[in-house]
Amino acid sequence: MSLKKVLITGASGLLGRAIFNEFNANSTWKTLGLAFSRPGNHLKKVDLTNFDEVKAVFDEFKPDVVIHSAAERRPDVVENQTDATKQINVDATKNICILADDMKAWVLFISTDYVFDGTNPPYDVNSVPNPLNKYGVSKYEGEKVALASSAENSVLRVPILYGPIEKLEESAVTVLFTKVKVTDTKCTMSNYERRYPTYCPDIAVVIRKLSDERMKNPDIKGIYHWSGDENMTKYDMAVGMAESFDLGIEHIEADNKSSPGAPRPYDAHLDSSRLDNVLQVPRTPFKSIIKDVLKPFYP
Repeated sequence: MSLKKVLITGASGLLGRAIFNEFNANSTWKTLGLAFSRPGNHLKKVDLTNFDEVKAVFDEFKPDVVIHSAAERRPDVVENQTDATKQINVDATKNICILADDMKAWVLFISTDYVFDGTNPPYDVNSVPNPLNKYGVSKYEGEKVALASSAENSVLRVPILYGPIEKLEESAVTVLFTKVKVTDTKCTMSNYERRYPTYCPDIAVVIRKLSDERMKNPDIKGIYHWSGDENMTKYDMAVGMAESFDLGIEHIEADNKSSPGAPRPYDAHLDSSRLDNVLQVPRTPFKSIIKDVLKPFYP
């Protein structure tokens, strides 16, 4: 039996690495990872905004599945770099979907809970998006491109992510540890917006299994959600980190006001039931893994 081929964009990123590693470890898939800023040894450097570059990759590799995880995902950066964000979050998505459609490849576009305004959770796959910030708008535009390009394509919305990192600043979860571990410096931490930290290797398993299923079942299409199920503020996460390392938390003051910068939804909890009905993937509890994630960065 010939191997199915999966093309992964953003394969040097936090989630992209986990997806690449998950497929690469599975003997039924031939995997090609694309990256731009951090291509590394096993990844191909490609500018996704350059149609001809992307076309050359498609023509040579001929993927069956495309996991499009490349994105500008930092809300405060997006607020100030709207044009650059549109190029990667929307225009590159258009390039990929045109080429995938020509080859009848299935596209899974990775999106975010930030397409919702957070006023009426939980949100299921039929809930109407109403993004509060430019990042959410750009991802919603990317979703519409992916779904309009082919009725066969899919969108997977996920929330705030963490997992094996190259630096603490790579995740909006792990960056909190920069304040947690410096116990002699007083600071504040958001205790307002409700988040659902989700472990990237879990999502990678979901994506690989969903791709397996799609190869057998053409009904796998449209919008899916997958999320951790622990409701936490950033302050709650910081407490969990401190407890994992037996550190005090007295130096951190809980801030009960909405976060500064780009507006964030208060509680954009994703209802994952449509995906959970297709496949069962256990959710890794935050406190069971966060010490392992942070250990290389402590003390």
